[in-house]
Amino acid sequence: MPSHAFDDTGVTRDQLGVKHYAELPSSVVAMLRSSVERDGDAEAVVVLDGPRVSYAEVWDRSARVAGGLRAAGIDDGDRVAIRSGNGLDWVLAFFGTLMAGGVVVPVNTRFTDSEVAYVVEDSGASYVVEPGADLPDGPPYVAEGLELTDLAAIFYTSGTTGFPKGAMTSHDNFLTNSETCRRIANMPEYDPTLRNLISVPLFHVTGCNSQLLPTLQQGGTAVVMPAFEVQRFLTAIADERITVVTTVPAIFWLAVSQSNFSDFDVTGVRVATYGGAPIAPDLVRRVKEGFPGARVGNGFGLTETSSVSTFLPDEYADTHADSVGFAAPVVDLHVVDPDPGTGVGELLIRGANVVMGYWNKPEATAEAFDGGWLHTGDLARVDDDGFTYIVDRAKDMINRGGENVYCVEVENVLSAAPGVFEVVVVGVPDQMMGEKVGAVVVPIPGTTLDRNGFIDYARANLADFKVPQYLVVRNELLPRNPGGKVLKPVLRKELEWGEPIR
Repeated sequence: MPSHAFDDTGVTRDQLGVKHYAELPSSVVAMLRSSVERDGDAEAVVVLDGPRVSYAEVWDRSARVAGGLRAAGIDDGDRVAIRSGNGLDWVLAFFGTLMAGGVVVPVNTRFTDSEVAYVVEDSGASYVVEPGADLPDGPPYVAEGLELTDLAAIFYTSGTTGFPKGAMTSHDNFLTNSETCRRIANMPEYDPTLRNLISVPLFHVTGCNSQLLPTLQQGGTAVVMPAFEVQRFLTAIADERITVVTTVPAIFWLAVSQSNFSDFDVTGVRVATYGGAPIAPDLVRRVKEGFPGARVGNGFGLTETSSVSTFLPDEYADTHADSVGFAAPVVDLHVVDPDPGTGVGELLIRGANVVMGYWNKPEATAEAFDGGWLHTGDLARVDDDGFTYIVDRAKDMINRGGENVYCVEVENVLSAAPGVFEVVVVGVPDQMMGEKVGAVVVPIPGTTLDRNGFIDYARANLADFKVPQYLVVRNELLPRNPGGKVLKPVLRKELEWGEPIR
């Protein structure tokens, strides 16, 4: 019988049945203060090819940012939008806003001008930290009396349709996820040797919630990449003695496929985790071989769950590569109205990691958050051993003549086909069937996809009604949001399907 062995000591339930960690700092600011008091001289943040600062310096400089914000009129609960890219300014603006008693609004640097304007206006941000501009500066200020239930940030969903929604994240949400990340990776509460390479955007919950904050809570060093470049990524792992790497599967593939990969000393990596996209069992094997000292694992979560909700640990990473694992220690999962034949239904999530709702959107909040349960919009099944499988987004499911085809389930199979680097499955309108299955494949760089071989693989490994009847091969990478999810509406506008496969 599988056992995830996540540490659930000190987990309690409140009156509504929601799980909580019993002992957390009173706020993110209190968490940082504890780390500063423990070892203020320790290296806290390193920006590649940039500054290296200690915990005491992060605290002092963030307090001056807070003082500058207060002098600029920011009061308790006021929103501060951060438009900076990955770097020290982002970190100082984040903590400085919280120290000022404000609410952080991280802004996706990939948003268009109209999307940025929407986020700033919708959040009611009173101050915008612009990229390249001087940070606010003033007499040191640290808000007192912050509590776990206080609103700390509004993360706007990257979105695959429509305008983004602001997920209201509390101090409790932040610290709950931070504790979850520590437990699922079996890391100690204090580890000054921890060095986490942050190659994903800090404006995203993976970079901020699941890398920056847990690292600083454990007394480690957050090593920040301002921009991703694979050779710099590998050099940093070796030179900065990186122990934790978290990214999307495509980046791991790119890294281990470098012709000079063996030239880099990556033996210090103890944790290598991924998420956001399907991963082929062969790639899991290659990651394990490439990072021999690392425990690997697959994490799943949403902006609305403050990042991690489930995790597939190393013991099952290759044998259950299509699973996102088991519920985190404070998470309950529930599949609504499962199909009698497949067990697939909408996945609901409950726990202290679930955010407070959507900013300024009571109707959307009421629809998505029901009695403590978050309606994820993901179709999933949970087997008898507790393994969770995400098979599709409810809105993306293909109805092929009355038969349901779950895109993610098909993508998981096709990602292991010979020559495939990336693959996405979408519905193609059809007059008779309603929809047919279409696949878009990005071949391994420098190779040409064997189209017939790909279809033969699909026919050998999928039920006949799930086999793609349309195939587009493209050389450009698939358009993705910062969480690694394919932007299907963007992709559909670019597609010309051609003739169906006979």
